[in-house]
Amino acid sequence: MIRFISLQDTLALRSLVLRNGLPEQECINPQDLLPETFHLGYFNEENEIVCVLTCQKENHPKLPHEAYRLRGMATHPDARRKGYAKELLLAAIDHLKEQLHIPYFWFNAREIAYPFYESVGFEYMSDEFDIPGIGPHKEMFKLL
Repeated sequence: MIRFISLQDTLALRSLVLRNGLPEQECINPQDLLPETFHLGYFNEENEIVCVLTCQKENHPKLPHEAYRLRGMATHPDARRKGYAKELLLAAIDHLKEQLHIPYFWFNAREIAYPFYESVGFEYMSDEFDIPGIGPHKEMFKLL
């Protein structure tokens, strides 16, 4: 089941999956606290959050219109390859398109996730670049 969740609900998975166990309070982005930012979680049969993502309103200079940015998408290692991340991402896209009428969705994708995002229809808009301490990334986007 997919539900809107609080920022606090995202932090354990962000820490575990994206930040190598960094203290949860250090996994907060300043934009997490803005009123137009929203967080979604995928709950398994035991009502545990196994996948999270955050969407924040942020335009991109390469995109011609208003946009949202994906941040902090993380799936618990025990819940990978079950389709949860795809369902969660598609729910976010649907919300952005149908409820918020946002034309573009973009993010910095980690190298390991390129095939996943390609499979959901995202395209590249940059060459690969390194984020220190995290690794190789490319900017990706999707016209909604």
